Amino acid sequence: MVFRCFSGRILPAISESCKLGFESTRGFRSDAALESIANALEEKVPNLVLYNYPSFSGAFSALFAQLYHSRLRLPCLILPFSSVVPFRVEDLCLDEFEKCYLLDFVIPKDFACRNTACEIICFDHRNSALARIGSIKEEHNKSLKINVDTETSSSKAVYKYFSSKLTDQRSPEGESLSLLDVEDKSRIESVLDYIEDIDLRRWRLPDIKAFSFGLKDWRSRINCITNPYMYQQLLRVNSRDLIAYGNSYFSSRLIDAKKLLKLNKAMKISLGRGLYGECLGIRGDGNHQLSDELGKLLSLQSSAAGLRPVGAVTFMQRNNLKMCLRSTDDIIDTSEVAKAYGGGGTACSSSFIIRMDEYNQWISENPPDTS
Repeated sequence: MVFRCFSGRILPAISESCKLGFESTRGFRSDAALESIANALEEKVPNLVLYNYPSFSGAFSALFAQLYHSRLRLPCLILPFSSVVPFRVEDLCLDEFEKCYLLDFVIPKDFACRNTACEIICFDHRNSALARIGSIKEEHNKSLKINVDTETSSSKAVYKYFSSKLTDQRSPEGESLSLLDVEDKSRIESVLDYIEDIDLRRWRLPDIKAFSFGLKDWRSRINCITNPYMYQQLLRVNSRDLIAYGNSYFSSRLIDAKKLLKLNKAMKISLGRGLYGECLGIRGDGNHQLSDELGKLLSLQSSAAGLRPVGAVTFMQRNNLKMCLRSTDDIIDTSEVAKAYGGGGTACSSSFIIRMDEYNQWISENPPDTS
């Protein structure tokens, strides 16, 4: 039996230290999560899995842990771990588990300071995690195993880990085992490729931005406590469908941006009072969600008008005037302007807050004819 979540009462047969932990944390941890732990302890479940939430690499890692333990019929408790309101060591009662997996995050400091007989296995891919390994290992006993690879996403590392553990094992009925069924394998591996491209900030795969947007629509589903169908849903994820959804969304935004530009004539902007040249811009108040599309369209118009290939979209945001710069030219670095005014970004996409009096100095009253 694989434990996912429980909705029943908290059972009494737990240690006094654990009781204190539950009482002190019930106010900020979900009842369902704490009840899951209590039930798992009562059932003497040997394996605990915590996955980074709300991370897609963490969620897919949890899927692979669930598949592995269900294939071997090993009792296992899987819970989302949020750094915003994290579990305390007292919540988890690690001494009463044999093995604990931390998926897509490195062991927290309070965990590392606690010596326990429970074997703890971590997976992460972040450079920040790599920098913490030395100090963590010095504070913890030999039961800790940390797997950090900055060239491989956590979800891929966990997938390979549990797949290899099944290689030489058979089911209780003597059947050969594999983590994914044949019809799911290539599709899920494609999704992992895209997630890795995002996790490692490469952004190289075809339609990666469309995939990223399509995946965001799943964020509300990757809590296995509130969504008991999470694993079945993740097994059905298809990168082609996510890309199609993302492309459809971006196409509709582009149409909206073109309509807006027809209704609002672009003005000439003297970037940095002319220090960084001139480009075309528009006030996008009430349409800030289209700033990327508007900026890129303005960049093309600006280049055609003989100005710098930069588009400037300005709008009010929380009582501040914000300017977003976009460029479709690989040579132009819009972040030069943004950084000079306290902002930042990349060469093709940057933004900053600008004072109204300063902005007024940048506006030209005689925009060029771009028709």
